[in-house]
Amino acid sequence: MTSSEPGSRPTLLVFADSLSYYGPGGGLPADDPRIWPNLVAERLGWDVELIGRIGWTSRDVWWAATQDPRAWAALPRAGAVVFATSGMDSLPSPLPTAVRELIRYLRPPTVRRWARDGYGWLQPRLSPVARPALPPKLTVDYLEMTRAAIDFNRPGIPVVASLPSVHIADSYGRSHRWRDDTATAIGGWAARHNVALVDLKAAVAEHIFAGRGNPDGIHWNFECHAAVAELMLVALGLAGVDTVGSQR
Repeated sequence: MTSSEPGSRPTLLVFADSLSYYGPGGGLPADDPRIWPNLVAERLGWDVELIGRIGWTSRDVWWAATQDPRAWAALPRAGAVVFATSGMDSLPSPLPTAVRELIRYLRPPTVRRWARDGYGWLQPRLSPVARPALPPKLTVDYLEMTRAAIDFNRPGIPVVASLPSVHIADSYGRSHRWRDDTATAIGGWAARHNVALVDLKAAVAEHIFAGRGNPDGIHWNFECHAAVAELMLVALGLAGVDTVGSQR
């Protein structure tokens, strides 16, 4: 374990999308003991700083790591950093992300609702032919910029990243044709920079494809969170974290 504050309780610094804090019934507080970041931290005897939002891609992780003062405060205490994104990167996006995000700012509210409803109607129909929300090359570019910035401030800190999850969401036309390309790109980047990986698909696919996750077809049940936690502990061990001596 690497920490700039010897003797202090380390922090697991997690940058995430909604998969890390949603359960079978919807979004949960960051301190809910059933979500995987808290399951991992409990096993390690660490604290958690969970920084994330629904729909985040690896580009949002870069912005959070460099602009969010919570990340600045947590990094000196961090025992490891986890990039728990890439799922949204690989999902189809009929509109460019910047255009889609602007819908929430439309005025008056009637126009905003019209645009949101219209996009909700188009998305499942266009998803099978749409480009990914973030092209694989950009995913790894942002991951590397973030990793390099963190390593500059905390040389040698253990870093773990993740490969995309899977989904059966009707809202995306059940299309996930960019997942393999994104996973391949992340795998190559991780090999080049000695970053440990967690394959979210391996942890959750059985539950998702059997319809046992969240009814939206994307988010997970708590069994999935437990399975992700186990794989995350393995990856943290490979990254250099003492996952045996730290467990309580």
